[in-house]
Amino acid sequence: MRELNKVIAACPPSGIRRFFDIAAEMDDVISLGVGEPDFVTPWRVREAGIYALEQGYTTYTSNAGLPQLRELICADLAKRYGADYDPGGECLITTGVSEGLDLALRVLLNPGDEVIVPEPCYVAYEPCVAFAGGTPVRVPTRWEDGFAVDAEVVAAAITPRTKAILIGSPANPTGAVQPRAALEALVRLAEEHDLYLVSDEIYDRLTYTGGHTCLGTLPGARERTVLLGGFSKAHAMTGWRVGWICAPAAVAELAVRVHQYTMLCAPHISQLAAVEALSAPDDEVDAMVADYDRRRRVFVKGLRETGLDCPEPGGAFYAFPSIRSSGMDSETFAERLLHAEHVAVVPGSVFGPSGEGHVRCSYATALPLLEEALVRIDRFLRSSAAG
Repeated sequence: MRELNKVIAACPPSGIRRFFDIAAEMDDVISLGVGEPDFVTPWRVREAGIYALEQGYTTYTSNAGLPQLRELICADLAKRYGADYDPGGECLITTGVSEGLDLALRVLLNPGDEVIVPEPCYVAYEPCVAFAGGTPVRVPTRWEDGFAVDAEVVAAAITPRTKAILIGSPANPTGAVQPRAALEALVRLAEEHDLYLVSDEIYDRLTYTGGHTCLGTLPGARERTVLLGGFSKAHAMTGWRVGWICAPAAVAELAVRVHQYTMLCAPHISQLAAVEALSAPDDEVDAMVADYDRRRRVFVKGLRETGLDCPEPGGAFYAFPSIRSSGMDSETFAERLLHAEHVAVVPGSVFGPSGEGHVRCSYATALPLLEEALVRIDRFLRSSAAG
């Protein structure tokens, strides 16, 4: 048979999924791996979806998405962060943030363009750059610095082929929230070298130690920034597949063009559920965030008590403890912990070279399970030290 697509063939399977395929074959596993809320979608949002189905809203919407939803998204960004986007020409509803990322990169990149990706980072960033014809260029961040992106390190990686910088804050896998000063330095760098900024802000509502900085609102950023967001995390709507892009009109127009030939539109029912999510008070979101914060404090404290040094995550729902004291690399640690104590975590190495020496633990898990996981991790560390 003739050769298949080389770029896709060269892309390894997700390093996250491998461990959970193993865990699925085992009993009594506590999973701290999948980045998904353990809450169900709030009832009023589910009810809106049920009502939409009952009323027959099973058709396509416009390619860009329901005007009402786009208006609500832009109004919400304006209220929270002072952002100014036109719902008619600068906002697109996508099938989750994953599609939004794919669209943004396809629109921005020509073959061979380079995208700077600070790492550790979400596992999809580099493959999506490659699938869009670009070349991902890793730049390291350090846990000693709270995984803040250093503009000087980024500047050293810029070449004549650099087209964009791709960043997520709050971050998966580290839980790091980029300081405003670090983001401002990136904007100045982007202005100096005429670069685009792609900002994945899906965890914007999940911050605990300070407010979220919306990248598109910083001076000089708006005209070169593509904002990505959605409903999966804060509203516990992962399976509904609703995200959004807000970007300058020229970028948004081309994103709609790709979207209309591939996805066509996000699900009608899901968009109406998202309308309800943004139309009602934030009480349920606030309650979920408060619960995550409680789990975060308990879990990080517990990890430190086991002897694992754990930076305090400022956002999202991930802890990223150092496991260097165990003497194991991250993949060995995760594999042995899974087999010995039936606790599933993700090796930090799958998120980039800077992730080696760490594992990602999601605390979007019920508190009693987190507490039991801490008991098992402590027992595993003691056993490993003794053995």
